[in-house]
Amino acid sequence: MTNNKPRVLVVDDDPTSIDLLAVLLGDNYKLIVAKSGEQALKRARAETPPDIILLDILMPVMDGIEVCRQLKADSATADIPVIFVTALNKVEDETKGFEIGGVDFITKPFSPPVVKARIRTHLKLKDNLCEQKELNNELQTALNEIKTLKGLLPICASCKKIRSQEGDPRDQKSWTSIETYISDHSDTKFTHSVCPACAGRLYPGVKLPERAGK
Repeated sequence: MTNNKPRVLVVDDDPTSIDLLAVLLGDNYKLIVAKSGEQALKRARAETPPDIILLDILMPVMDGIEVCRQLKADSATADIPVIFVTALNKVEDETKGFEIGGVDFITKPFSPPVVKARIRTHLKLKDNLCEQKELNNELQTALNEIKTLKGLLPICASCKKIRSQEGDPRDQKSWTSIETYISDHSDTKFTHSVCPACAGRLYPGVKLPERAGK
């Protein structure tokens, strides 16, 4: 379906390059076009951001390197993979591009199989990273919800109250019931009933009702 096509933001001030990429990618991707660095930032920060960006390096006013730098500095766009498109073939340009967060380079004139393969590869990598982030978030949420009582609990041998580990053992206010201590240190909720031994002691002669199903 058209609505499910990955969104590719093409940033280039050369109409010919834009037309070539439109022909090459139009059947499988939803193309968004920006003809300047300023337009690129606006399109990338739209309500529905692109899934990947093909970014020309040589542009007037704001070049592709600066556009990528600003994208990577913005948490809303930092995870969008940026593939630089360039007519240059200089090691220093590639080094700078990778240092600021670009994931790949495509050199003009375009090789259609190379363009398609690299877009597919980086979209797949992006999907994998998103899945990993979601899993990590779920695990972190689960860990945050789990509160454990660990270590040695200083408990009174007689009344079974527990002393706060920060409290003074000589201060009666430092001692609290097991129920209160557990409630304060975990998400445990208590319900109350009377065990048979206590029921016999508290209500002698009263027969406990039979459990249903017995």
